[in-house]
Amino acid sequence: MTISLAWRAFWAAVTAGGLAVGVALASAAVLRHTAGGASHQEPTEERWLEERRSDSPVLLARGRELFLKSCAHCHAADARGDEGPDLHGLQVSDRYIARVITRGVEGEMPAFGKKHGSEDVAALTAYLRSLD
Repeated sequence: MTISLAWRAFWAAVTAGGLAVGVALASAAVLRHTAGGASHQEPTEERWLEERRSDSPVLLARGRELFLKSCAHCHAADARGDEGPDLHGLQVSDRYIARVITRGVEGEMPAFGKKHGSEDVAALTAYLRSLD
């Protein structure tokens, strides 16, 4: 039984396509790993639909007070940035913001986890979200 030329061409195309997809996926994994090493963001399992934190006036006022005491010397009183970056319109999750506040950024920002508890971090996060 012989395989027709059309079937051989079909299987050659399928094999080539599979190989191309495999190479693309491997390249993406290498790029993701390389970019992760250059990024400040630690790999985390982020939730796409994250619970929205309360943005009550009391919480925002507490967050602003904490920001002025702990963060304004680097990020400026208006959070537009000075030594540290502008914090308006952050495009990261609340979990990531809390992680950076708690753990800091090596060589760039100190960790505030020992100074501020979870309620303070929640207030700071809510305040930063209000800066949109």
